[in-house]
Amino acid sequence: MAYTTIKKPSDYFNTVIWTGTGSSNAITGVGFQPDWTWIKNRSQAASNHRITDAVRGVTKEIYSDLTASEGTNTDGLTAFGSDGFTVGSSADYNGNGNNMVSWNWLGANGTASNTNGSITSTVSANTTSGFSIVKYTGTGANATVGHGLGVAPKMIIGKGLDNAINWTVGGSNISSNWTSSLALNSTGAVNVANYWQDQAPNTNTFALSSDIGVNANGLDFIAYCFAEKKGFSKFGSYTGNGSTDGTFIYTGFKPAMVIFKPTSTTGNWFILDNKRNTINPLTLSLFTNLSDAETGTYTSDFLSNGIKIRLSGNPNSSGVSYIYMAFAEEPLVGDNPATAR
Repeated sequence: MAYTTIKKPSDYFNTVIWTGTGSSNAITGVGFQPDWTWIKNRSQAASNHRITDAVRGVTKEIYSDLTASEGTNTDGLTAFGSDGFTVGSSADYNGNGNNMVSWNWLGANGTASNTNGSITSTVSANTTSGFSIVKYTGTGANATVGHGLGVAPKMIIGKGLDNAINWTVGGSNISSNWTSSLALNSTGAVNVANYWQDQAPNTNTFALSSDIGVNANGLDFIAYCFAEKKGFSKFGSYTGNGSTDGTFIYTGFKPAMVIFKPTSTTGNWFILDNKRNTINPLTLSLFTNLSDAETGTYTSDFLSNGIKIRLSGNPNSSGVSYIYMAFAEEPLVGDNPATAR
């Protein structure tokens, strides 16, 4: 059996950086038509993260650092294209002279109705890369929702679209039986809110409790679902050692993007990627829960087979438990085996 079925990870996930113009223009170089685009102004100190997906539609935005409900921005992301997307004049998408970044995932480039769960969902699923976008309307009672992946997700990131409420993040790297959760917009440690009926997703559906955070009656929700794919994605946990000769995290590929979060204590969600930092060590971090500009103190190396943290504090504080989600630049073994940066 091949090490990985994904020979070129950048066909499914890619990071793009550009300098804003302050006016509408096409951003290219993604390499595919994205279905989920997450944009951050790296230069401005108070610029919210902007998330747009093809299921909700262009100009529709949600914000990883806020509890706010979905907004509409006609000067935001206005179109998806075959090699990227078009942004308008909004400073949060294309600030004049500002450094910008987008993280992009491929779905199905289309949607389908999914009736596998007790709630019918609208889904854009890429079963090769293990990523799906799921939109559904809550019932206010225990329910299940189809995710379209054909294998069980390892992580789900969700948000209520009609209500100002925390993001919900569940995963087997947070708790194996999905009894706990995190909030993408918060520094909070793991909480034990029962969002998932205390059960892991199966190959067809994920479970929802009646909690308003995931299933308020009559309100719309979005969920981004991730199944682990060898050589492309990894969702795991580790314990920090508090040393500049820090923890090594094996992924089985050279990372393109990694997000870390402490779970046993409070702390930010850190984002590192291979486009804002092109050589080791990587220092430039953004934070899912903060509107802050990019900062350069979070030293790590992206290696051919994982991540080596070279910082004594977060995300490597001694004895602290962390989770991570990682996506590949190159698989460790393949047609072009990964090498260190």
